[in-house]
Amino acid sequence: MLNVIISEIFFSLVDWSAPPSVFLDKFLVFIVDALSEKAGKASFQKHSLSLVCFIPKLIIQVDNSWKSHILQAFTEAFKKCEPGSLMKLACLSAIEEMLFPENCSVSPYASDLEIMDFQISWIREIPLLLTLLGDKSPSASKAVLLLQLHLGQGGTFSQEFDNMQYSLRDFYSTCHFNDGDISYRPFMKLDKEIQELSICCLYYFSFVDPSLLQSIAACCLCDDLEPSILFRLMEVSNCAYRAGHIQITDYISFLITLLSRYQVSSEGGKSKSGLFRSVTSAVCSYLPQMGDDHLVLKMLEEAVVDQIAHKPPLALENMCALLRMVVTLDSKPTKLSEPSISKLGNAVPRYLIRVVSSLGEEDIVSGTKRTSRSRYYILPCFLLFHRSETIINGVLNVMSSFISESSFDGQNGHDMVDQSTRIVTAVRVLLLMHEDLRVRETFTHYKNEIDSILLSISRIKSDEGYKLKIEEKHKIQYQGDRLKTVTGR
Repeated sequence: MLNVIISEIFFSLVDWSAPPSVFLDKFLVFIVDALSEKAGKASFQKHSLSLVCFIPKLIIQVDNSWKSHILQAFTEAFKKCEPGSLMKLACLSAIEEMLFPENCSVSPYASDLEIMDFQISWIREIPLLLTLLGDKSPSASKAVLLLQLHLGQGGTFSQEFDNMQYSLRDFYSTCHFNDGDISYRPFMKLDKEIQELSICCLYYFSFVDPSLLQSIAACCLCDDLEPSILFRLMEVSNCAYRAGHIQITDYISFLITLLSRYQVSSEGGKSKSGLFRSVTSAVCSYLPQMGDDHLVLKMLEEAVVDQIAHKPPLALENMCALLRMVVTLDSKPTKLSEPSISKLGNAVPRYLIRVVSSLGEEDIVSGTKRTSRSRYYILPCFLLFHRSETIINGVLNVMSSFISESSFDGQNGHDMVDQSTRIVTAVRVLLLMHEDLRVRETFTHYKNEIDSILLSISRIKSDEGYKLKIEEKHKIQYQGDRLKTVTGR
């Protein structure tokens, strides 16, 4: 302890422009021994802390033989001390000073290959240290991230900085989307200020590896993530893409993952539909910034349409979000490919059936003004209808099949409620479509299809094989009359 105090006084008072070599060697021997823990680990941790801050000045002043010994001892001490200890924080401070010397436009170590080797070894410890720290020492995590941010902004060690991301994946999350297995890591447990620091660092990677982007996407899907942090992750990812740091195919995959896998209802039953709609709006605002709408649509079309047509189907909110992606980029007449139009012609009517089934009559139409909730779900479908009559044709065909899908088998009987519910639902979908002026005008081209639907409704009502009760027949008659009235049949 006495030697540490004397050394501290000596290094504080010495004239660094011309240090007295007759005394210096004795102090250098002591500091190397202290850093090498020759005085014992407990003593090293407790008493040698104050010596670490002098390392950067020593490295500049001493000759090469001493420089190598001190750097080796310091590096060993940095790696061995506990992740959240005061010694680790002191070492990080010294490392930052040796990586970015104050008041120096050009680093005095720039041409020193030996110290550069040590600098690289310190940098490679940073992402590992973040993961080791977890959420146990926020102050240490903050110090590490500030150093990482400085590295990203500095650009001197750009290659080593880029290589950090392969270890940083485990700081955010580990995920296997195909299995639905996501494990959230330290990032999710840290304070917002520290999360913000880590997000800022992401921008400075000259390229973002797809696996890191996937890890970040998994964090965006977490129920526990603060909305402000979610939107910050999205914002920085968008900025990184626009700066050329993320490949367009990887970025498209990132956006589709957000909209297709986000769970609107958490395990506790709390709905986050408002938040998710804001996420959807943000994603749709990014799409036109990515380049020519037609080219971007061609790049994401197959993946998005496959998700929309996925079986079992996605949740309504996710389906709606993906449809909004499509209509944001599409135009009139549609630029979608024939296979996509075919899939949408099959998927959209099933989506509308689920919409009217989940909302109920009172939510679909309120007097003459559609409620905002139903409008949100239905608007992207109307836009598709305006751009492609083929999709309308697909809807009519599916509605016709839907009405008569379950037939009387003569053995197990027929589910009367299910049959009448099918007809009510199908008619609601058609009435919903008919309320849009441009869709209504298109209906005149499909008289045969609508007549076929009306005929199916009439046949089911009259067929004794269905064994319908009088209430069921009345309900079916009412729906048929409604459809006849609005279509002028």
